[in-house]
Amino acid sequence: MKAFITRRKSLLVAASAALALSLSACGGGGTTTTPVASASFEAGTTMEKLNKAQKITIGTKFDQPLFGQKGLDGKPVGFDVEMGKAIAAKLGIAPDKIEWVETVSQNRESFIEQGRVDLVIATYTINDARKEKVAFAGPYYEAGQALLVNKDDNSITKPEDVKGKKVCSVTGSTPAKTIAEKYGAEVVPAATYTACLEPLRNKQVVAVTTDNVILAGYVDKEPDAFKLASDETFTKEPYGIGLKKDDTVFRNWINDQLEAFQKDGDYKKAWEATAGKVIKTTPELPAINRY
Repeated sequence: MKAFITRRKSLLVAASAALALSLSACGGGGTTTTPVASASFEAGTTMEKLNKAQKITIGTKFDQPLFGQKGLDGKPVGFDVEMGKAIAAKLGIAPDKIEWVETVSQNRESFIEQGRVDLVIATYTINDARKEKVAFAGPYYEAGQALLVNKDDNSITKPEDVKGKKVCSVTGSTPAKTIAEKYGAEVVPAATYTACLEPLRNKQVVAVTTDNVILAGYVDKEPDAFKLASDETFTKEPYGIGLKKDDTVFRNWINDQLEAFQKDGDYKKAWEATAGKVIKTTPELPAINRY
């Protein structure tokens, strides 16, 4: 029995490593679907500053499979990372000149406001409260909130089922607010979604909630431990690229690049090389919000 358990753990570790390796092949630090441009920009713009510096600092998640997770080489991989690399390429900046900074849900606005990052691409839902502090380009993807439960738990199939029950989510996140205020769950806060997995596994909470694409990554890594309570989502979460609040010129330029990525196929290639390995639907770029 002990040998069986050891072998089972080894297989799970190997599967996780294989997923990380497949993602790192396109997202590590070398290749990107968008060729590095030879570009020049209007004097005084953020684009000119970054192009001249030949460096950009991008905040992303380090613990979210398929969108932003540290790869085997210590660099983040995933769809968000590919979007960052594509934008950098259009600025004339090579992938190895990107400095990746870990941003969690509660520090994304402060990192932008303090100038610690030039952009945040980190499963970052656009909402009115955040737009009071930062600006958003995009959206470049629309996810939806869902529930992750233990594989043997059939008692929860919809958000109404968690009323009065303990649900783990990240401090300061949109999903934490929604599940508490709209559905009456008792939120158990955590710094990252990965930190929610052990409380779920140990049944200290009945579910973990965040966007479906993030939860799908955890199911893919541990299909015998977790499952989505339902394939249905109960919110719309438009992911945007966060930047300085008043930098309208940079925001408009990024929006133009996103539309170009969709048109020339780089968007589809980035998706299929990362999140599309698990989530088989190919998304269309949502309508850009040029507020």
